[in-house]
Amino acid sequence: MSSDTPVSSLRAGAILAIAATDLDVKTGLAQETARRWFDRTISLRSPLDPPLPDRPGRPEKPELVPPRMMEKRSLHTEKGRIAMLHALAHIELNAVDLALDIVARYVTEPVPHSFFDGWMQVAFEEAKHFNLIRDRLKSLGADYGDLPAHDGLWQAAHSTRNSLSARLAVVPLILEARGLDVTPSLQEKMVETGDLESAEILRIIYEDEKGHVAIGAKWFRFLCARERKDPAATFQHLVRTNFRGPLKPPFNDLARSAAGLTPSFYRSLPVISHA
Repeated sequence: MSSDTPVSSLRAGAILAIAATDLDVKTGLAQETARRWFDRTISLRSPLDPPLPDRPGRPEKPELVPPRMMEKRSLHTEKGRIAMLHALAHIELNAVDLALDIVARYVTEPVPHSFFDGWMQVAFEEAKHFNLIRDRLKSLGADYGDLPAHDGLWQAAHSTRNSLSARLAVVPLILEARGLDVTPSLQEKMVETGDLESAEILRIIYEDEKGHVAIGAKWFRFLCARERKDPAATFQHLVRTNFRGPLKPPFNDLARSAAGLTPSFYRSLPVISHA
């Protein structure tokens, strides 16, 4: 994305990136908007900002299907590794739009500018992750869109569109924290199969995701402190109200705690083994 992209404000850049159906344009615009915001060469918002779309722009493929229809394959086959990478690419693509949506949707919230710094850093890195995985897929003779994907991530975010606290509880503190739980073992399996290139991408994602969960925890605690609410109890209430289904163990307590998401937040919530 060239530096002469007509972005009048941070919110406009975020909205244009969300709406983009070309994924190179989407990720490029997300990163370029982040750079401009960090350089303070664009304002937070403008009366000329376009409307925020209900759904992010997407190419014609992949076909979106219910999660139960997603086929599981062994990582010990190339087809299986391609399927796993495709699923991860879909997660990272949604993560780009979710980070941008937090910026665009909650731009009128009374929060410091550093709130938007944090989420544009997340958007920048999620775009990097998507491009890394997509390039890896291409090196294996595949591409994003070749396989079906599910729409659960955006649906979970859409259900929290009217509450910043609920959005932070569900997206970074449940969905992104899940990545801290599962990515290390997935990385090990990729090493076992000899796919060191994919394993290295997973390592990069894991290290970045620690920071993303920390940003979510920081601002969730900020909102709770401002409202004089207990963070763990508030999180549990918001999860019960806004998140369908139980949480899935095992939990990476060490990485979660380092990010500010201590076991007091999630250990008392129902887990899938009790469901």
